[in-house]
Amino acid sequence: MIRTALTRRFDLATPVIGAPMAGVAGGALAAAVSRAGGLGMIGVSGAHTADVVSEQCALVGNAPFGVGLMIWVLESKPELFEATVAAAPSLVSVSFGDPAPYVGPLHDAGIAVCAQVNTVADARRALDAGVDVLVAQGTEAGGHTGQRSMLPLLQEVLALTDRPVIAAGGIATGRAMAAALVAGAAGVWIGTALLSCTEGLNKPAARARIRTATGDETVLTRAFDVAEGIAWPSRWPGRALVNDFSRERHGREEALVDDAVARQRVVEGRRGGDPANAPLYAGEAVGLVTTERSATDVVRELTADAEKALRAMPKLLG
Repeated sequence: MIRTALTRRFDLATPVIGAPMAGVAGGALAAAVSRAGGLGMIGVSGAHTADVVSEQCALVGNAPFGVGLMIWVLESKPELFEATVAAAPSLVSVSFGDPAPYVGPLHDAGIAVCAQVNTVADARRALDAGVDVLVAQGTEAGGHTGQRSMLPLLQEVLALTDRPVIAAGGIATGRAMAAALVAGAAGVWIGTALLSCTEGLNKPAARARIRTATGDETVLTRAFDVAEGIAWPSRWPGRALVNDFSRERHGREEALVDDAVARQRVVEGRRGGDPANAPLYAGEAVGLVTTERSATDVVRELTADAEKALRAMPKLLG
């Protein structure tokens, strides 16, 4: 068994956290990750209501779980925060903004707090706010992320604190998990590795596309956010699979503002599941996701392979 500050803090059997991917990570996926001994998380976006948050949290049952919130969304939808606190998760991630206003109320409710950070400045702000766990999220990650690579960022964040730091971005195998742990991470935060899981909220067609993609087929872009009129702060573009729309519009985002026809392509693509125009967020490890199976099996295999890799480490010192 792998024991770290993360497993001890949350009484986990493995130092794996399922990333709170909005639109994919609901209660069923979170429960499947937790059944494997990790900590499953539910992703909440601006499209959700407080009732949806409550319903998804209730699906997890008695297993430990977490909820991921976007700070810039909470500023206009505080009811999402209230519903999250009422659900009493073990951990709440407050990311993509200043976590300071939320840490105190969460601690008062007996809930641990983490924050994804993409720069050293982000890390310092989160530490000043009193978060319990930091997630060093590299640009390799799928979905909305920053510009720093995970490993250099992880090392800089570890130098700032003795609080648990979790590695996020590009981790989809046990060997990668072992590497992050040897580098000093207290655990790993996996998202792309769960995109083809049977418990996900994403559609079967999206899961099938994930299984055929390679790591060379992603792009970090704001094109989809601009087209859909989503108010994501510009410093956090999204890493998605390359498609027809991104080939045409990545790097030309400002022109989309006045191009209603182009924007409608994405809106209709999202509605109909058209892979040529709809965003499908995935990280650079997507080429390692080739089967459809339960998230429980993914986490168990990841852990077993990480343990095998860690046991082989002493041979390097011979």
